[in-house]
Amino acid sequence: MTVREATLIRGDGIGPEITEATLQVLDALGVKFDWDEEYGGMSAVEMAGTPLPNATLDSIRRTRLCLKGPLTTPVGGGYRSVNVAMRQEFDLYANVRPTKTIVIIRENTEGLYVGLDHTFKIGGDRRAMAQAMSIVTREGSERIAKYAFEYAKRHGRKKVTIVHKANILKATSGLFLDTARRVAEQYAGSIASDDKIVDNTAMQLVIKPEQFDVIVTTNLFGDILSDEAAGLVGGLGLAPGANIGTHAAIFEPVHGSAPDIAGKGIANPSAQMLAAAMMLDHLGELEAGKRLRCALEATIIQDKVRTPDLGGRAATAEFARAVVKRVRA
Repeated sequence: MTVREATLIRGDGIGPEITEATLQVLDALGVKFDWDEEYGGMSAVEMAGTPLPNATLDSIRRTRLCLKGPLTTPVGGGYRSVNVAMRQEFDLYANVRPTKTIVIIRENTEGLYVGLDHTFKIGGDRRAMAQAMSIVTREGSERIAKYAFEYAKRHGRKKVTIVHKANILKATSGLFLDTARRVAEQYAGSIASDDKIVDNTAMQLVIKPEQFDVIVTTNLFGDILSDEAAGLVGGLGLAPGANIGTHAAIFEPVHGSAPDIAGKGIANPSAQMLAAAMMLDHLGELEAGKRLRCALEATIIQDKVRTPDLGGRAATAEFARAVVKRVRA
């Protein structure tokens, strides 16, 4: 059996607990990894004085694959978001957020998240005005649109919806829409497409989610819509994410580190397990990824083993054992 090299970052808060549960399930699946364990976030500050050590970056450059828990960016000290920094460092341009039947694919390196966010002094007020700049390029828009249509093609999806705000943001969102429409023309006949304004999309996700299949959109809109979609299936405790580029891929739960429940043994590891399933898919281990998802679903729905956030009383370790039992059944 092939042993795959991968970087492992357990993360902050509940990260170590949900990661340990996930490693148990991966072991039960029989998929072998040679983990290079590194640090990020607050735990890395304590270990190395920085939330994103060079050793962690070097590991990901070498393995090109990472499973990580939630990371906390230190408050103060001028630190940028650790997650944003990792995406930009490795040009992880595609953020993939599946929520059961809907997949939201978000451009991950441009838009308002490029970090051009400034305050200006007027008179004696040092923060009298603030300005943020959004950067959208044709190249960036084209590659995320192509990724979305290729994802739909590869996974047997039928339609891609382009989400924008070109009616108001005519330059930036207009460029994204125009570019994505041109890409859509290349797939005409195999993948259907349409486009929707972002505020209408937010409403339609609530009142008629079945109309969506794959959604592709810009950075900020994708961030908001993917969390909204997660709410349709039970919340962020069930929401995995992937950050994928040409040279690396990082898989993670999208929820935070939940320091209020860290160490209590009650965290829901489902999102981390589902992120591992996405990693298995990425590696071509499609059957193993499917087994993991089916085992997780059976544990929650049929066995009714649920952590407190899902209305149950199961501890993290108990939930992990139940998933492992289903995997081995």
